Amino acid sequence: MLTLADCGELELIARLRPYCNTQLVGDDAAVLSPPPGEQLIVSTDTLVEGVHFSLGMNDTPVTMTPQDVGWRSLAANLSDLAAMGALPLGLTVGLAAPRNCPVAMIEGIYQGMATCAQAYGTSIIGGDTCRSSVLSLSITVLGSAPPERIIYRNRAQVGDVIVVTGVHGASRAGLECLLYPQGAGTVPAELRQAWIQAHQRPRPRLDIVHWLRQQVPPPRLAGMDSSDGLAAAVLQICQASGVGAMLWAEQIPIVDYGDRLQALNWALYGGEDFELVLCLSPEWAQDLCGAAGERAAMVGEIIPEKRVQLRLNGELLPVQVDRLFQHF
Repeated sequence: MLTLADCGELELIARLRPYCNTQLVGDDAAVLSPPPGEQLIVSTDTLVEGVHFSLGMNDTPVTMTPQDVGWRSLAANLSDLAAMGALPLGLTVGLAAPRNCPVAMIEGIYQGMATCAQAYGTSIIGGDTCRSSVLSLSITVLGSAPPERIIYRNRAQVGDVIVVTGVHGASRAGLECLLYPQGAGTVPAELRQAWIQAHQRPRPRLDIVHWLRQQVPPPRLAGMDSSDGLAAAVLQICQASGVGAMLWAEQIPIVDYGDRLQALNWALYGGEDFELVLCLSPEWAQDLCGAAGERAAMVGEIIPEKRVQLRLNGELLPVQVDRLFQHF
């Protein structure tokens, strides 16, 4: 099995070049121009083996193929662009890997990134490689948006309706199936595979950005993505906007799981669904949900009291801040 130590940096770069935009890769830096009248939007994510994904390199359970890692890593970054109302221009990749890492694993990761990039109309335009004791990726995506269509977190207003895209909790359900396959045996195979797909191959919601671009005049809205969970997204929007929120538990799209309370907890606190959480006027919320169909739902409202609560079976419950995902 060919390793990076056998291959060397120059041969590795040559092997990875076909997964990149060959017209831009090769010089010391890529040269880009945003479309006229648009502002540059930049986001960077660092993803580490054993923390964000598992290829079994540190005696951890394997939950993804290298191609899945590449797709999911880029999808997470593209979701950040979608959360800002931006469309992608290109991306750079910083790769750090141990000397004994198989070359085929690295090629698989880049193949997954290139496939995801192509699916969303963008490409790898540069990057760097270095030796490390741990496999990690640092991806920087560049996008653009007209100034009046950039989405910020601090623009939610009392009376806004909270709209979410997609099913929440599916990624966490998929991870549970991968980590505990015996316990997942009671879940129908088709449903189980859909959850695993949601975890391994999330779909950044650039489709919603395209829809918003078509609306004249641009709607006033606040938002972000739900990479750290629905509850965390709503809380951060409220903190930035100086407002509170009431979530309607029965309206949140959750996975079809026997234990509905567990499914709700996955939706609120599981994270890594990479869906959008948007706060809009009731009229715009209805228009968005009408256009998106089953891919969007109204799940709450913005209130003046500076707290985030969940209405569940007639009871008002506080969002459990101690359950929100934090790295440190």
